[in-house]
Amino acid sequence: MTESPPPLTGPDLIQGVPLAALPEGTPLLGHAEGEPVLLVRRGDELFAIGAVCSHYSGPLHEGLIVGDTVRCPWHHACFSLRTGEPLRPPALNAVACWAVERRGDQAVITGRKPVPRAPEVASDIGAIVIVGGGAAGEVAAETLRREGYRGRLSLVTAERQGPVDRPNLSKDYLAGNAPEEWIPLRGEDFYREHEIELLTGAPVTDIPPGERAVVLADGRSIPWDRLLLAPGAEPTRLTIPGADLPQVHYLRSLRDSRAIIASADRAGRAVVLGASFIGLEVAASLRSRGLEVHVAAPQLRPLERVMGQAVGEFVRSVHEEHGVVFHLGTRARSIGSSGVELETGEVLPADLVVAGIGVRPSTDLAERAGITVDRGILVDDFLETSRPGVFAAGDAARWPDPRSGERIRVEHWVIAERQGQVAARNMLGRSERFDAVPFFWSQHYDVTIAYVGYAPGWDETDVRGSLAARDAAVIYRRAGQVLAVATVFRDRVSLETEAAMERGDLGALERILAG
Repeated sequence: MTESPPPLTGPDLIQGVPLAALPEGTPLLGHAEGEPVLLVRRGDELFAIGAVCSHYSGPLHEGLIVGDTVRCPWHHACFSLRTGEPLRPPALNAVACWAVERRGDQAVITGRKPVPRAPEVASDIGAIVIVGGGAAGEVAAETLRREGYRGRLSLVTAERQGPVDRPNLSKDYLAGNAPEEWIPLRGEDFYREHEIELLTGAPVTDIPPGERAVVLADGRSIPWDRLLLAPGAEPTRLTIPGADLPQVHYLRSLRDSRAIIASADRAGRAVVLGASFIGLEVAASLRSRGLEVHVAAPQLRPLERVMGQAVGEFVRSVHEEHGVVFHLGTRARSIGSSGVELETGEVLPADLVVAGIGVRPSTDLAERAGITVDRGILVDDFLETSRPGVFAAGDAARWPDPRSGERIRVEHWVIAERQGQVAARNMLGRSERFDAVPFFWSQHYDVTIAYVGYAPGWDETDVRGSLAARDAAVIYRRAGQVLAVATVFRDRVSLETEAAMERGDLGALERILAG
């Protein structure tokens, strides 16, 4: 995704700035050679990198410095201050890195540093196959090359196109605010340059238990020494009469999003079934296209099960301000050629129906391969399955969470990417535990909700600030312990919460939330 560069502000760092203007660990925004640059002092060291996040162009100078890294305030991407390299998704591309010198009492940028090249690693792993072209699979492939793996690398997906920016499919792209050229995560040239064999439209049908190969639907067999399963999840399908009518859609792939857009261009009225994140983001996008939108769902408040009463009421109010009409506490009974009948007997006229009633992990392939499955593909701390040499990551993986002490499965884009990164390193023998704090964001018109942590159940919620004023942090606790925090336009709090949870610093966490 690319946008116009922001206007240059702050000092020209080629001319230098006083060291006194650089408080320890506080970013200074300036520019060099016509580009925005972030300058940071850590002890006796000075760092300078590009100031615009390579994910969605977030302002890194508003981010959080942690050690020799900076974290983006929008979606928590993390960059090395030493090299500009993306250390954690969702960013995939590095930002520019600049050399800095001390000249008397001044810090002066002297020029751009070369892009570091990953050293080739010696490995007896001849071939790695990744099954699934979503977030986890894409990041795993890129990480393997970034870590210096030079063996055969195959990325196999049943989709007809390569990996895409899936969160955008229900947000700006569906709303008509993002062109399609922003949607592919990489172009074909990228895969050729990095010698990644991208096989699209190639469903894997079998992983024979006694063999180290995957079998494709067309009969081809691809050998592997290490295998990553990243099959993702599948939308839950409606089973009511009329569910198979052509105006009924689901949203999981680029093809799905294109189909909804094509239908929206011919439609005036839409019904969204389900008040999930996807359902509500679709509702917002269709309203942005000018459709009349009704949302029907069995719960009494949108998102209440995941985010509680206060956030649910707030999200409902945001959508109602934009003209969405809710029908809550009821389900669809049937779908006809011109409308949706609810269990209450009410009929909602509809030219377009989108079902967002949940997903289920895609575990069939793993189960047939003899891998242990229980509400997801079970993995250990290193994301390895019960079958040696086979790893799993993304929406289908269920892993032991060190904070809750439970096995959890989380359907978040950023978590899938970070699992792909860790799985890739562990396929190379790094023995890196996966212990990331879950994070996701959800966009509703001009309101973005950021969520850090994991709270499947809580006994107390505490709203700091005002949701109505769109300036709030909502804290979810169980037995007095903070499990998760949702924020609205409090990006700094979200970043600091994530960092404190990573450290296990409960005292710092309470201080952050009390501030």
